[in-house]
Order: sequence, then C-alpha cells, then structure tokens
Amino acid sequence: MYGLARPFLFGLDAERAHALGLSALEAAYRTGLNPLLGGTPKPLPTRAFGLHFPNPVGLAAGLDKNGAHIDALLALGFGFIEVGTVTPKPQAGNPKPRMFRLPRHDAIINRLGFNNDGVDALVKNVSRARRKHGLLGINIGKNKDTPNDSAELDYLYCLERVYPLADYITVNISSPNTAGLRELQEEQALRRLVGTLREAQERLGAQHRKRVPMLVKIAPDLSDDDIDAAARVLGDLGVDGVIATNTTVSRVGVGAEGGRHANEPGGLSGRPLMDRSTFVLRKLCTRLPDTIPMIGVGGILSGADAVTKTAAGATLVQIYTGLIYRGPELIGECVDAMRRRKESPSSGTIPVL
Repeated sequence: MYGLARPFLFGLDAERAHALGLSALEAAYRTGLNPLLGGTPKPLPTRAFGLHFPNPVGLAAGLDKNGAHIDALLALGFGFIEVGTVTPKPQAGNPKPRMFRLPRHDAIINRLGFNNDGVDALVKNVSRARRKHGLLGINIGKNKDTPNDSAELDYLYCLERVYPLADYITVNISSPNTAGLRELQEEQALRRLVGTLREAQERLGAQHRKRVPMLVKIAPDLSDDDIDAAARVLGDLGVDGVIATNTTVSRVGVGAEGGRHANEPGGLSGRPLMDRSTFVLRKLCTRLPDTIPMIGVGGILSGADAVTKTAAGATLVQIYTGLIYRGPELIGECVDAMRRRKESPSSGTIPVL
C-alpha cells in the first residue's frame, strides 16, 4: 500500500507530505486498515537500559514531534518509538521551506529547528495514548531563544514534565538546526548539563518510585578527540544509554550530483550518513563502559544496514529516513535480519545488557 502512495507523496513538498502521511497513517489505524501498510514483525525480545523491548527496531525522534500519533506508529510493528524533540515553550521552528528530499541518495536534508507545540501539549497527547504495543521514548531539547548558559533550565523543565510518562528520555544536544546547541557537547558544558540532569533523574526516580532511563544523543560530526571526551563524561556520569547519531552537516557522499537541494543548509540523514554514524557508534562502543548500551541510527535502508549497526555494537536501532523511502516493510525486514544474526552461531548475538 505504501508503494502505491509514495509517488503521490513524493510529488508534494516534503513537509506537506510529512503531515499528510501522518494523517493518513492515523486514519488507517483508526479504521483498522493499518495491517495493509505492513505486517507486524514476529517478536524479538531485547533488553536494554533495564527495559524489555518486544523487538529492537525503533522509530527515531523527529517524525512525531508532538506525540500525536503514538498508537498508530506503534501499530506498524516498531519495538519502540521516540517522540519529540519537545521544548518547554511552543516554537515555530525555522522558516519554510526547511525539508528537502535527495532521492538519488535516499537522503533528506532538514532544518526544521525543533518546531513543536511545547511540552504541555505533548504531555496531553502522551497521556491519551493507549500504548498497547512497544515502548515510548521522549526526546527533550531547549528553546531557540534560551542561551546555552541557561539551557539546563529548559532541559530540567522538560525532564520533570515527561518523567512520569516516558519509558526512557533522550537528551538532544546534537541537532544542527538550533544555533549553538551542539556547543553543549563540549566536555565541560556536557559534564555540567548531564551532571545536573542525572541528579534530577535520581530525585525524580525517588519521587515517582520508578527509575526512567536517560539517554544522550550525539552528533556524527564530532572529532575523534571530542568523541573520546564525550565518552569519558558520559561514562563518568553513568548515563543509561547513548544514541549515535543525529543528522550531519557534512555533504560527504552527496556532492553536486545530489541535485538542486544538495547544498541546502541543515542536517543530512539517510544513506550518506551510514558510514559516519556507524564509525561514531563503533568508536563510542570501544570507549564507553560495557554497562552503557547504545542505539544505532543513521542511514538504515535495509535489514543488512541494521545488522551492520549491531555488529558495530548497537543493542537497538532506529530508523526515520529509511521509513520515508522504503515504507513500513523496512521494520520487519530489519527485525528479521537481526533475528537471523542473533540465531547464527557464527555471527554472534545482539548485545544484551
């Protein structure tokens, strides 16, 4: 069914197609037609961050920024989905147009800029969701007009609001589309921010009598020294997990043949990101303690790509751009490929922590 809809959607502006696609998905879910979009994968139970996932394939943040389509997305067969990025106050994001397809490269460039309805709206949406299938991560960020010196206040506010509702929480300091945000990955800034949030996490755990894992999402454009520094800080502070990676500002693998949108400012996702994001994933895995599991994301367009991420050390994987190009069938393809890897004595097993 997605194969029939894709030419129509790709004929529209990318952001308009995004909104229309979500509306259609919601309608299919509410009318019971969602099985036509793709079969539900057989379970592949995977444990990470102290949580039990029905399968290790998730949806990356950014598709459902306001948590308005949680049940419809989970019904596609994801083991987990991540909503957001959400900020304390609503914000419109960057001027349009701000999302561009590069079909020759199975890629997307976006400079959305954390457009969302604010954390209070997301909390209402999450509270209404039934969440029968899979787990829910909530990705938090800061408002565009909040200076980095005060960023921790935005993250703390969001953390406190979403804590009772999330299965895990992701701290997004790696989007290239909010000016200055990636400076929070510098060693001292990272130690200050994550240290503050870790203290709040423990306090909230005692308050709500449950411990919600906190993950940090890292950019693919860090230097080797910066990756080492980030691993040192995150290991010292004992975060529950790391997501590698966000989108890239590099245009390696695209070039002039990418078409008229190849040099648009913003974060590049999709196939050209695969090698770099996997390199960062592998390097972080060798630097972080074994007790910190990782989610591999960036460039997954096939089941083989998902297996490459697990071979590099990921316990779980996430897709987004691959879903746009391949449709929901990619979910089951990735689960099946990861199952074969797990069951093959010669290929080892998916890391279970």
